[in-house]
Amino acid sequence: MKADNQILEKATRRALCGKGAHAETPTVFSEMNWKLAGTRPAGAPHSLFQLLNHMIYWQDWAVKWLDGEQPPIPKHAPGSWPGGAEPASAEEWKQTVARFENGLDRLERQAGEGDLLSKRGSKSRLEMLQTIAGHNSHHAGQAVLLRQMLGAWPPPSGGLTW
Repeated sequence: MKADNQILEKATRRALCGKGAHAETPTVFSEMNWKLAGTRPAGAPHSLFQLLNHMIYWQDWAVKWLDGEQPPIPKHAPGSWPGGAEPASAEEWKQTVARFENGLDRLERQAGEGDLLSKRGSKSRLEMLQTIAGHNSHHAGQAVLLRQMLGAWPPPSGGLTW
């Protein structure tokens, strides 16, 4: 049974980061000009900064849930899109990216803590981690598309291109 848990843990960690499936999730926000991060290309519903804050909102929510808390769910979808369209400064952008990466690290640690199959209500820890991994994956793809529209993909250090 221990080997099964290790397999689940490894698969969950990989899903959280997008490893092997697409550009790794933290990479999609790396090396991005802070002013471009607040730009919304024509026809796009959100800026990169808005996507990033939305992803942070749900990562933080999931960490609280995994820690045994009962975080409230917003009454309406806009409640999970905090902040404005653009960062006020390069420092705010940098801090927001760091907050996202720290939340992702906390989720990866959660994958190795406790019984992944234990339930809280109707969901197991594994289901919650897979839900947030899917959410991040969805929005990471949107972020890459926005960066392509802004002429800022791949990042200077490279991306998933061959």
